[in-house]
Amino acid sequence: MKIEILSIAMSDIQAGQSFYEQQQEGLGIYFLDSLFSDIDSLLLYAGIHQQFFGYYRALSKRFPYAIYYRVSGQTIQVWRVLDCRQKPSRTATALRI
Repeated sequence: MKIEILSIAMSDIQAGQSFYEQQQEGLGIYFLDSLFSDIDSLLLYAGIHQQFFGYYRALSKRFPYAIYYRVSGQTIQVWRVLDCRQKPSRTATALRI
């Protein structure tokens, strides 16, 4: 299997990194390392997560973020990486692409 991170998901990740780097120097890099570790774990656990809005949702281990993905053949497509602290209606809107 391979992992494909869509450009909109990369934008989500970069926004999160920017936010955490503003909170404390170096925290943005830790955020990236943690999130990419969570995404890499999808190689082992893809498809076992609960589905929301037609996407599987994996929760980050260290940050309040959710990774929304789909499995298509031998490819795991990461569609969005969203902050769980936002209003649920914003999450639903973000996933209706």
